[in-house]
Amino acid sequence: MAEPDRTPDLLVRPSDEERERVARRLQDAAAAGRVGLDELDARLAEIYGAGTRSELAHAGRGLPEPTRADLLVVPDEPGSRFAMSVFGWFSRRGRWVAPPVFTSLSVFGGGEIDLRDARFAGREIRVRAFALWGYTEVVVPDDVEVEVKGFGLFGAFDRRAARVERGAPRVVISGLALFGGVGTKTRKPPAGRD
Repeated sequence: MAEPDRTPDLLVRPSDEERERVARRLQDAAAAGRVGLDELDARLAEIYGAGTRSELAHAGRGLPEPTRADLLVVPDEPGSRFAMSVFGWFSRRGRWVAPPVFTSLSVFGGGEIDLRDARFAGREIRVRAFALWGYTEVVVPDDVEVEVKGFGLFGAFDRRAARVERGAPRVVISGLALFGGVGTKTRKPPAGRD
């Protein structure tokens, strides 16, 4: 059996979050039939008994590396659930945890909801955008599935971001554009943030 790597950074004690990440990868591998139940039990004991990152990496040996889409869904509490602008502008962007349902209201104002650097509180999140004589732009990363089902009444509800990406986390954008607009875009996520 191979020995764990002794690189100085790998001698640091692992955090609970790091343990949970490896445990989720192992459980996903077991669900896919890559790991048997006896091995699952033994390796979970290794994961929770690991005293260093090196031992933790050794416990996760042979598992498929997670993709960026796999790392999008986190068990953390959402950063915010609502944004509003009245004769002004709001911006929800950067590192944040998007809730299962995020609602925005723009009245004679505007705003942006940028999900490229966000993490999701579930496999599916819903963005409800209401633009009344205003404008809201929703930017989604290009590696998620997007459904757009908003309605424009004397306004426009853009559907450009709609895309199918089977197995990826999903964003559903809905709402109303009344004498205003809701724009949707896909963009690459920021590099090096995983």
